[in-house]
Amino acid sequence: PAGAAEPCGAQGGQQDAVPPGAAFVAAASYRGPGNNDTRSNKALPILLWWSGSLFPHFPGDTERIDCPLGSCLVTRSRRAARHRRTKALIFYGTDFRAYEAPLPRLPHQTWALFHEESPMNNYLLSHPPGIQLFNYTATFRRESDYPLTLQWLPGAGYLRGPALPLAEKDAWRRRGYAPVLYMQSHCDVPSDRDRYVRELMKYIQVDSYGKCLHNRELPSERLRDTSTATTEDSEFMTFIARYKFHLALENAICDDYMTEKLWRPMHLGAVPVYRGSPAVRDWMPNNLSIILIDDFDSPQELAKYLDFLDKNGEEYLKYLEYKNVGGIKNQFLLESLERREWGVNDMTLPNYLNGFECFICDRENIRVKEEQEYKKSRGKIPAPRRRIAQFKHMGCPMPTPGFGSVEGLAEGDSWKEMWLQDYWQSLDQGEALTAMIHRNESHQGRFWDYMHEIFLKRTRQH
Repeated sequence: PAGAAEPCGAQGGQQDAVPPGAAFVAAASYRGPGNNDTRSNKALPILLWWSGSLFPHFPGDTERIDCPLGSCLVTRSRRAARHRRTKALIFYGTDFRAYEAPLPRLPHQTWALFHEESPMNNYLLSHPPGIQLFNYTATFRRESDYPLTLQWLPGAGYLRGPALPLAEKDAWRRRGYAPVLYMQSHCDVPSDRDRYVRELMKYIQVDSYGKCLHNRELPSERLRDTSTATTEDSEFMTFIARYKFHLALENAICDDYMTEKLWRPMHLGAVPVYRGSPAVRDWMPNNLSIILIDDFDSPQELAKYLDFLDKNGEEYLKYLEYKNVGGIKNQFLLESLERREWGVNDMTLPNYLNGFECFICDRENIRVKEEQEYKKSRGKIPAPRRRIAQFKHMGCPMPTPGFGSVEGLAEGDSWKEMWLQDYWQSLDQGEALTAMIHRNESHQGRFWDYMHEIFLKRTRQH
C-alpha cells in the first residue's frame, strides 16, 4: 500500500504454508481505529508476522496500522527480522517449532503467540518452558493477554436458534435412528474420545457417521461430502438437528478449549453430551444445557441417564429452556460476548488477528516510551520489566485415556505411544530452546545436541 515502507534487513526464508483449518479472513481496509500519531512510517516500531500466512492485510507485505495508543508498521517480510526497529515477532502456535525458532533471540525484541487451535497441535506450549518463551499471548484461555475463548460463538443469538419440535425428534426415533449422534473423522486424538464412545455403544444406540467408529451411512452423496459436513450447510444442519443428543468430545482437554463441537449442537437444539474444557460450566447459558460425561461414574451410567431423557420428553426439554425468551441466565457469558472487541463473521468489527496486532502495537509503543524515559533518567527510574507469559495462558494437562487408566492399557497401545510421548518430548524441546536462548546460540542445527543433553540428564536422574 502507498506510504508503507518495506522493512529491510537480514534475508528471511520461505513463507509458511496456510495452516489447515485456518478461517482468517480480514477486511483489507482494516488498519485500526485511528489515533493522533504523527510519526512517519520510518519512525514507527515494526511488528513482524513470523508466521506470514496469518498476515491480515492484503495484498501487500507491509502495512501501517493506527491503533488506540499509537501506530506501527506490520510486515510479513522476514527480511525485517534483525532490523533495529523490529520490536515484536508474532508466531502462530500450530506452526511454532522449537527447532526452527529464529536465533539468536535479540534482546530488543518481544515474542507474541497467537494460538486459538487445539492444544494437540503443539504441546510445547502446555509446559512452562514453552509458554514462557513468549511475552504476549492470544489463546483460547481466558487468562491469556488477549483471550480468544468464545471464538466459535458468533453471539448470544446463535444459541437462541429454534430447536426442532420434540415430536419430530420422536418420529425420527421411531424410524430406527438412534437417540445419540457421533460424527467424527479425526480419530486417534489426545482426548482418546473413540475409546470412550466405543464403550458407551455397548449400552445405548449411537449412530456414527464419520470415519471413527463408523456404523451408519449418511442418506445422500452430498451429505457424505466432507466439505458439506465442515460448513453450516442447511441440508446437513437439518439432518443432524433431528438427533436428541450429540456426542461433543473435543480432540484435547484444556480449560476454555471449546469448539463448534459444543456450540453447534446448542445452536441446533440438540443436547451436547460433552467432554472437553473442565471449566465449561462457566460459559453455559444456564445451569441445565449440557450433559457432562465426567459427571457419570461410567459409560453405562451415562447411557442409563440418556435413555431416561429419551423416554421422558418433559425432562429432556428442560435442557433446551435456554432458548426461551430470557432463558440465557449466565451474565458472565453475556458480558464476555458484549465486551470482546472482535467479531465472528461480523465485518463491522475487527477480526481477532487485527485486534491482537493492535494489542501488541500499543504495548510495544508503551515499552519504547518507558525505555526512552529510563535512558533519559540515567538510572534514576528503574528499567521497564519484561513481561513473560504465564503457565495458565495455555498450560494444558497431560493426555489421559478416554476410558480406563494408563496402567490398564495394553502394551504397545498406539494412543499411549503417540500422545504421552509427544506431550513429554515437547517439555524437553521447550527446555532445549530455552537453554539455547540463554546461551545466545545462533545456530539452529545445534538444537538436537541440546535435546541429547537433556535426554542424558533425565536418564541419569532416573
